Amino acid sequence: MTTSGPDRSLFTTTRGALFATAGVAIGLGNIWRFPYMMGRDGGVVFLLVYLVFALTIGAPMLIAEW
Repeated sequence: MTTSGPDRSLFTTTRGALFATAGVAIGLGNIWRFPYMMGRDGGVVFLLVYLVFALTIGAPMLIAEW
């Protein structure tokens, strides 16, 4: 079957595919675990600590990616 859509690029190395897969798994685990951790560890305090870490670590990594 031939498609007329854009040409999709593939991973050129196993290492790149491994890092992409690990990133997806870590992200999904973070989303699924977040409500449980927040309820267990005290709600607002946990949310504040989480946001501080997300902004201090996540924001610079996002800017570097862009």
